[in-house]
Amino acid sequence: MKKLAVDLLPPATVAVIVLFWAFAPAALVTNPWTMVAVTSLVTAFVLGLELVFERHPGWRMDRREFLTDLFYMVLNATVISQASHFLAEEPILAAKHSLGIATPWAEHMPFLAQVAMVIFLVEFGQYWMHRLMHNSTPFWLTHAPHHHITQLNAMKGAVGNPIELFLISLSVVAFFDFQLSAELCAFSVTAAISTFNHANVRSDPPLFYSFFFTTIRHHSLHHSVPYEDTRCNYGNSLILIDRIFGTYKEGEASIVGQDERKRLSIVEQWVFPFRPLVAMIKDRRTGSSSPIGN
Repeated sequence: MKKLAVDLLPPATVAVIVLFWAFAPAALVTNPWTMVAVTSLVTAFVLGLELVFERHPGWRMDRREFLTDLFYMVLNATVISQASHFLAEEPILAAKHSLGIATPWAEHMPFLAQVAMVIFLVEFGQYWMHRLMHNSTPFWLTHAPHHHITQLNAMKGAVGNPIELFLISLSVVAFFDFQLSAELCAFSVTAAISTFNHANVRSDPPLFYSFFFTTIRHHSLHHSVPYEDTRCNYGNSLILIDRIFGTYKEGEASIVGQDERKRLSIVEQWVFPFRPLVAMIKDRRTGSSSPIGN
């Protein structure tokens, strides 16, 4: 019974989040701090679960890991969120209004249908962006720092190069006129699922959940050390998309990281995409300074 209770924690958390947003008063829905509070509470809850139901001792969080992850959580909630709003959402809204695009039918759908549609729109875009990052060198360079993490924890989903964090945040949801509560519910649900699928928690949700949503088993395999083994299970929250497009792979990994499994500092993560450029400049300088042969 105890094992079953632990396994049901992810779906139970998602259910509580949906119920909260479905019945939240307008004052809470329109308050920007509500979303921050929900995400923070879920993250704190899962961090607590890691202390009680540890999955792998090698993933045990220390002070340095906690502070690094916290830095990225704040970065995502502030800088990345604002950049996504002003550089992506605002232009989409402007184009939508100038073209006279309206989707009143969206806000009149049942609440759960709106939530499901927002989740699918977000996850469908993220799936293809994530897949591109694993199959195109320029995009991989932005995403690789996330794969250089050497342990998985509740906040690790927020860790990465800022370019990647911005790219993975893009979506077309702004084109649709969903209820604000449905959008926030969908964002909260995907954030909670991502928190659990990066968490060092001994929870293996039943098939009614794991068939549709990404779990730590799916995502730990995606973080395997061999690069080729990372090219599967791209769904951040919706593993169903991998099943549809043939990129789903069963299994689990307890050893994660890339290359020599060297943990990158924040500075190293931020400059990582520019390493080939820096190397090329150094090579040219070295070549130009070498003596001319006879």
